[in-house]
Amino acid sequence: MISKACVVGAYQGKLEQIALHQDIDLTVIVPPLWRDKRGTLPLERVHTRGYKLLVEPILFNGSYHFYYYPNLGQSLISLRPDVVHIDEEPYNFATWHALRIAQRLGAYALFFAWQNIDRRYPWPFCTMESYVLKRADAAIFGSSGAYGVWKSKGYRGYGAIIPQFGIDPDLFPMRSGNGCNDKGFSVGFVGRLVREKGVDVLLRALAKLPDKVNLVVIGAGPERNALQQLAVRLQISERIVFVPWLPSMEIPERLRSFDALVLPSRTTSNWKEQFGRVLLEAMASGVPVIGSDSGEIPSVIGDAGLMFPEGDFDALARQLLRLMDDNSLWKRVSQTGRDRVMSNFSQAQVASETVSVYRRMANDA
Repeated sequence: MISKACVVGAYQGKLEQIALHQDIDLTVIVPPLWRDKRGTLPLERVHTRGYKLLVEPILFNGSYHFYYYPNLGQSLISLRPDVVHIDEEPYNFATWHALRIAQRLGAYALFFAWQNIDRRYPWPFCTMESYVLKRADAAIFGSSGAYGVWKSKGYRGYGAIIPQFGIDPDLFPMRSGNGCNDKGFSVGFVGRLVREKGVDVLLRALAKLPDKVNLVVIGAGPERNALQQLAVRLQISERIVFVPWLPSMEIPERLRSFDALVLPSRTTSNWKEQFGRVLLEAMASGVPVIGSDSGEIPSVIGDAGLMFPEGDFDALARQLLRLMDDNSLWKRVSQTGRDRVMSNFSQAQVASETVSVYRRMANDA
C-alpha cells in the first residue's frame, strides 16, 4: 500500500487489522511527513505491528496533484508485490506513476477516491486520469457519491464502497456524564480552518446561544485569523478557545470533553463534504454530533445525530439548544452514535472489506 494519509498514527490501526489476515503480507509505503493547509504532519509511529512500514522520500511535498515517490520503482522491484494499493485519487501524478510501475512489474493495482464532484482537469491531469481509469484493476471509493462520479467519468472496472479508515473502539472509548450541567455546555469543532468547513457559521450560531455555551476550535488553516476577527465582531471571543492542530493520539481525549461536536461544512463550486471522519470519532466517543447537509454528512450520520441546512446558523443554533435543553435527547443521540459506528465503521470491518477487494483481484487474475 502506498499512502501519505498513513502518516497519521490513528489511521494505522487499519493496517494492523489488514495484517491480521493470514493470507496478507502487507508493506505500507509512507513519506516522512506531509504538508497541507494545517501545516506539517510528521509521521506518527503508533500502530506498527504485523506489517512493514517503509518510509520513502517524496518530491513536491504538499502538492496533491504533483507529488510522487521518486524511488518507488526500486522499492517495488525489491518487494515484488502481487497487488499495489495506491491510496490516492486517480487524477494525481502519484497514482499514474505508481500504476505504471505496477504494470511493468506485472502487479495488479487499485486506486482510492474521495472526489464526489464531477470536476474536469486540464492537461496533463486529465490524461493521467483517463489512463488510470482505463487500466486500474480495481478501485475503492469512500462513498456512493464518489463511486457515481467516477462511473460517470468512465471507470468500468470493479469498485467497492469502503471508507478509507474506520474507528478503533479502544482508541475512542465512550465518554461519561450527560450533556449540559452547571458548568455549561461545551461545543467542539475539529478540522481544517478553511472556508468550506463553515466554521464561521458555527461562530454565528454561538452568538445566538446563552453565555454558558462555549466553543473549542481545534485545527489550523488560512481562515484562522479571519475567524478570530469574526469572534471579536460578534463579541464572543471570551467564549471561544482556538487550539492548534494536535497529534492524532491527543484527539480522543479532547473529543470526550465536548458535549457536542459540530461539522458545519458548506458546499462550494469545487468541493462538498467527502465524508467527515471526525463525526465518526465523536460518535464513537458518545459525543452527540450535528452536521450540515453538505455532501456525505447525512449518509455518515444517518439517524444517529442531528442535521441542519448548510449555511443556516439559526437552524444550527436551534439544534444546539435542543441538545442542551433535552437531556433525554442528548443521551439517545450519544448512544445511537456509538452503536452506529461500532456496527458500520470499525477499523476491523474496513480492513476486512479492503482485504476482500485484494482477494477478488487475485481470484479474477
